[in-house]
Amino acid sequence: MSVLQSIVLVTASAGVLSVLVAASFSLALLAKMVNNMVSVSVGILLATAFLHSLPEAFSMEGATPQLLFATLLAGLLGFFLLEKISLLRHSHHHEGDGHHHHHGHDAEVAGRSGWMILVGDGLHNFVDGVLIAAAFMADYNVGIFTALAIIAHEIPQEIGDFIVLLNAGFSRLRALVYSSICGLSAVLGGVLAYFFLEKAHAAMPYLLVVASSSFIYIAVSDLIPQMHRRPHWAESLRQIALIACGVGFVILLSFAH
Repeated sequence: MSVLQSIVLVTASAGVLSVLVAASFSLALLAKMVNNMVSVSVGILLATAFLHSLPEAFSMEGATPQLLFATLLAGLLGFFLLEKISLLRHSHHHEGDGHHHHHGHDAEVAGRSGWMILVGDGLHNFVDGVLIAAAFMADYNVGIFTALAIIAHEIPQEIGDFIVLLNAGFSRLRALVYSSICGLSAVLGGVLAYFFLEKAHAAMPYLLVVASSSFIYIAVSDLIPQMHRRPHWAESLRQIALIACGVGFVILLSFAH
């Protein structure tokens, strides 16, 4: 098997396998507790961004801190503008407002946070594909172990993404299909890296920062405000504990990684 064939096979397996493992865990144990598990998702998304993706981006060779911070700011503002455009477009159009919208229209509007998390997930998987390709081009065994490590650290992030998608109104099947498509962006990253490794490597830190900005924006803008709607002491303590569980999950797998 050629190096390119190995890259395609392994990136496809890594991208989809992490989604399937996360889906099996999420759908089996968490689907009936989406409201409570939003707090876990906040912990996972923020920990993935601040403890994994951003440190990795800033540690990459050739990355300029000022440009990375500018990219982070641009990413946050960009996702804000995307959501603002969506809100303005639908601000006067709801089910039952006399405009004859189909049933489920409001759920589709609420799903904008789901679409934004898919954008970030796709970028993150693209970078993973570049990493796997670079490892395979150095040594076959290193490529295999790199793919296994990436699957391990992708699982908690994918669980967080699944919770966001379910919370945004996606059906279980729809969340699985779209997450799997995003997972396959690792193949695109791997193939492009095989032919243009130097250019792909130069873009990686900035892609990681944009992906991180989507995770941060979704957690802070969409999920945390939902949690504030339940301000009782018992609920607040439960939310804090679940956020800590999400952060701890990422840290635990990072140590294993």
